[in-house]
Formats: sequence, C-alpha cells, structure tokens
Amino acid sequence: EAHWLFNAKPSQIDVVVHPQSIIHSMVEYVDGSVLAQLGNPDMRTPIAYGLGHPDRIESGVSSLDFLSISKLEFEAPDTQRFPCLQLAYDALNAGGTALTILNAANEIAVDAFLKEKIGFKGISDLIAATLDQSTIEKVISIEHLNEVDLLARQYADDWVAASASGGIKSKVIVC
Repeated sequence: EAHWLFNAKPSQIDVVVHPQSIIHSMVEYVDGSVLAQLGNPDMRTPIAYGLGHPDRIESGVSSLDFLSISKLEFEAPDTQRFPCLQLAYDALNAGGTALTILNAANEIAVDAFLKEKIGFKGISDLIAATLDQSTIEKVISIEHLNEVDLLARQYADDWVAASASGGIKSKVIVC
C-alpha cells in the first residue's frame, strides 16, 4: 500500500511489528519527525473511515486511554516465522507482474486456508510456488495484467488441488 499510495520505493518502506496494535501507521518525514495514527485495536475504526471518507463518522470505538498505556512495544519482523512478508518485499523489488502474481496467489491461498484445504504454512508455500513458476514480465497493459492474474490463479488452484490430493505436502507450524 505504501508503495502505491505514496510512490515509496521498497528501500523506503520499513515493517515494524507492534503487538499492541495501537499504532496503525507511521510516516517519517525528511526532518526526522514521525507522524503516527493511534487508536484502540478495533477494525470498526478503519471500516468507518472507509465508509465515511472524506468525513469522519462515529465508529462505536471508545477513545484511546493514554494513561492506561504504560509503553508501546515494537519488534523487528521475523521473516522465518512470517515468510509472506519476505515474499512481498521480493515481489515489490522484482516489479513488473510480480505483485499481480503475488496478489492472485495470496487470494487463492487465503481462500483455501479458510476452507481448510491447506494449512497456515501452505499460504506462503503456495505463494512462493506460484512466484517461482512464473516469469516476471514488464507490465504492458491492463489486459496483460488480467491475463497474468488469471494464469497465476489457475496455477494456484491447481496447487491447492494437488495439495488436497496428497500431491504436495505442507506442514502446519503452530507457534
């Protein structure tokens, strides 16, 4: 999102894990100052924003109590535990059709996971396999992207079917 919304280069995008989910986004300016959006960890807030934009509407979420927050915690992302983050960075750096392929594979993978056709680790395995079998090309047109999207979805669907029939093994890792 940061890449597309703000024309940010991959080198300008940092991912920071914030387990409390109070800070929803941060932007660092050239002068070193940081602007952060804070709020209670409740999806009703961004949904209300999306529904009301450009106005702010009541979300039903209580105000953030700053006095109850003793500290804000941050961690570096663990790409071994969450390999999809590294896949996203790799696709962003590759450019061209890579992000379309990643998105198509991700949508198929998450749907298959929710339908219990693959395990959690199968999500990243499927995305990686789809990217690995694909040729990353320069984007020519929207029609080209639609074709790439369709081919990636077909490969991902086939991967899920093969996985369900025992043709592909993926483990579920519980952390």
